[in-house]
Amino acid sequence: MSWTITPEPVGSAVAAALWRAYYTEVSDRWYLRHEGRRTDPDELEREIAANAGDGLEPPKGRLLVARYGGEPAGSAGVRLVDAATAELKRVFLLPRARGRGGAALLVGAAEEAARALGAGRMILDTRSDLTEARTLYARLGYTETEAYNDDPYAEHWFAKDLALD
Repeated sequence: MSWTITPEPVGSAVAAALWRAYYTEVSDRWYLRHEGRRTDPDELEREIAANAGDGLEPPKGRLLVARYGGEPAGSAGVRLVDAATAELKRVFLLPRARGRGGAALLVGAAEEAARALGAGRMILDTRSDLTEARTLYARLGYTETEAYNDDPYAEHWFAKDLALD
């Protein structure tokens, strides 16, 4: 089986299903870590609805969907924060698709999308418990940097000069 990665409208059924899977997993991981419980279903629905687009719409953003063997398997988003800097968002693979190289391909495709938007630098934030993500970003040349936002869930910030690739 092989991977394909293509742009996807933020409002598509595929994008919505992947956003729901992503948000459910990262939210549940946070609540289990800090409060010993899963996300309250009402809160989950509010947050999924409130952050569906997340600035990933053209012309200043892109949502990418990875398909493995033709089936939706993951997503990554890019949005411009200024004319030269893009932010990487929502890098996610469904559990059944993990361990097959898709995450690195998604990040690479997101970097290409950022370059196409005019960015020469990519930034991202993540949490301490998302160790898989932090390991991936370091392996792909991202370096930990100073905080660039005040997101209450962000604990680590990374950057990469896209012109060096």
